[in-house]
Amino acid sequence: MKKKSLYLIILISMLFGLVACASTNLAKVSNEPADLVGEWEQVNSNSEDSWQEATIQGETITIYWVSDSGATKSLYWAGTYVAPTTTDEPYSWDSENDHSQTDSSLLASGDDTKTITYENGQLSYSESDFGTTTTVRLEIQK
Repeated sequence: MKKKSLYLIILISMLFGLVACASTNLAKVSNEPADLVGEWEQVNSNSEDSWQEATIQGETITIYWVSDSGATKSLYWAGTYVAPTTTDEPYSWDSENDHSQTDSSLLASGDDTKTITYENGQLSYSESDFGTTTTVRLEIQK
């Protein structure tokens, strides 16, 4: 009798644990598109004192090269931002370069468009320097 009661208690505890996990995972599911507005910082830089950071505001995305541990910023990209309208991932848009801003910056991209992708909490895009292409990954700063 004690064994049956012990098994029943264990079974009920496991059931409550499964229900708690399921409800936690359901709370993470959202029917709203991701809100990408905010400040983003590169998470895969090969340097401790230089990286890229981006700001998404309104219908624009601005990306800077940051160096000297944050003391220096140089414009890399100024372009359009198109907010997601669904929860589908990956989400990508082709940002159109605002050449009126980037043409006067020595470190800015000269590309007319840049494909930017959002997936798993990260923005990513390709960046090329001196014949080497890198995928830059950024995460939003809280």
